[in-house]
Amino acid sequence: MNKPAILTVVQHPDLKQIIHTHLQNQLAQVIDAACYRDVLQHYDILKFQLLILESPWADGADTLKLAEHARSRDRRFPIILVTSSGSKKLAISALRLGLKDYFEFPFPTCELVQAVTRCLEIRRRLSCSAEAACLSGMQPLIGSSRAMANLKAYLPKAAGVDSHVLITGDTGTGKELTAQFIHRQSKRANQPFVAINCAAMPDSLLESELFGYEKGAFTGAQSDHMGKLKMAHGGTVFFDEIGDMSCLAQAKILRLLETREIYPLGGKKSVPLDIRIIAATNRNLEKMVLTKEFRDDLYFRLNVARVRLPSLRERKEDIPDLLNYYLKYFNKQFGQNLLGFSVEALAAFLHYQWPGNVRELKNVLESIFINCPVERITLSDLPEPIGEAMVLEDFTEKNERERVLETLSAVKWNKSRAAEQLNWSRMTLYRKMEKYQISDN
Repeated sequence: MNKPAILTVVQHPDLKQIIHTHLQNQLAQVIDAACYRDVLQHYDILKFQLLILESPWADGADTLKLAEHARSRDRRFPIILVTSSGSKKLAISALRLGLKDYFEFPFPTCELVQAVTRCLEIRRRLSCSAEAACLSGMQPLIGSSRAMANLKAYLPKAAGVDSHVLITGDTGTGKELTAQFIHRQSKRANQPFVAINCAAMPDSLLESELFGYEKGAFTGAQSDHMGKLKMAHGGTVFFDEIGDMSCLAQAKILRLLETREIYPLGGKKSVPLDIRIIAATNRNLEKMVLTKEFRDDLYFRLNVARVRLPSLRERKEDIPDLLNYYLKYFNKQFGQNLLGFSVEALAAFLHYQWPGNVRELKNVLESIFINCPVERITLSDLPEPIGEAMVLEDFTEKNERERVLETLSAVKWNKSRAAEQLNWSRMTLYRKMEKYQISDN
């Protein structure tokens, strides 16, 4: 397997030595560039998985221009800034450019190694998910937040076994997309994937639609009909909104799981069936079991591999990536070439709580494209509820500011430990400190 390639633009000899000693051969192939002008002229930055950049240089060169250039081509491209003469101004510039991490020399080498490892792993996952999505024609799982990183790490494990899966999450979080991902990564990938909407299937049609029927089974049955379960033989059945499944249907699905066979209407013998079930719901099945609205024996059968999808308000740091993905998608769909979002529009997207989650975000962008702006999406282009979110914030910033201050004080202003306790990256901590004007000077 080829090692990932890291491009470094570092002048200070001690910094360069640290990078080569601890990264070369162990983690990646390290390529040195003499200066940022050489990179702009001779290198395609995006062929690398990471850029490590020193700023400022002894000759006063503004190396942050290189970071700005890379970010203009790919907002998700990871850049780590190292410096031997840091300043508050430099840290703020790095924050505004969206750099992944910032290290002021001298620093613990292990922290740099951890940051590089994290960036390379995120880049690898993004590459794998994008490649898989391209090959399958399906939307990738977008986001590099901690919640999404955990999800992307777990899904291949769930796909690698043949256990039944229960997916939970709010409406619009991507439950069917997740089910398709699991199916396409499983050993059943070349077999059918059949989706069934439990809320839209009345009991009167249950047996004929799911189990099929034979000719003459009832008036009007003029030929054999293969039910949806038989259509999925060898593959995966996705029961969407299984919390809305009737008690009658629950009993029949439970019997299917126990016997692995079905009886078509009018049939004289059973038909063996080999399927994997993935079920999804936005309801609380545990409470429904307690109130006898959902069978406990069926719940325990399904709740083997459990996948909880985070709501969009739980992973707001993924919103810029989602916006960029759908911007490219709708530019292609509508034949437009919008360049992006104004600062105010992006802030509004980040403040809004997204009760409809990713589906709502996609629909909002599509509605904006119908009445397409000229160059970029501004605050005036957004629907009223999202624009109003700038004024009516749901978070009490005072409480968050106090939490940041308390954590920093508790760890004696060790930013690495503070970020770890807050479950943030170091750069997120720096952003919060800038936002709330917290200084350790």
